[in-house]
Amino acid sequence: MSRVFDAREGRFGRAYEEFTVGDVYRHWPGKTITEAEDHLCCLMTMAASPVHVDAQFASEEMEGGRNLVVGTFVYALLLGMSVPDTSGRAIAAFGTESLRHTAPLYHGDTLYGETEVVEKRLSRSRPGTAVVTIETRGRNQDGVVVCEFRRSFLLPTGAAAA
Repeated sequence: MSRVFDAREGRFGRAYEEFTVGDVYRHWPGKTITEAEDHLCCLMTMAASPVHVDAQFASEEMEGGRNLVVGTFVYALLLGMSVPDTSGRAIAAFGTESLRHTAPLYHGDTLYGETEVVEKRLSRSRPGTAVVTIETRGRNQDGVVVCEFRRSFLLPTGAAAA
């Protein structure tokens, strides 16, 4: 039976033994994305496409007439939201796979995140450690999934985790 955790517990990360496949972590708080934050992210990462930063272009050329929040910002926010509840004690991150942006996010929208534990196992190559795999989903204020991805990380086990 899976459990649901409230992020307001005030913890930073979990030990390997605390993870159970099927557990869901609802990250808190959500984040309302401003136009200024999105533009800053676009400019810092050189992803200054008119799709993201040119309101006139969006009003004339884009469905809905609004700029989209750049996907790297959405991903970074969700990753950051998930760390305190999940990988905050990780030794190493193994990477992200199957990153998908499934619906648009716009300036002024609020992003909420949740993460499900999908796999956990002891490391085959490094004694005293284990691998946890999680799936994170981001939803807008209307509950529409806008982004999802899977990632894995390495944690110490047992006495090594203390």
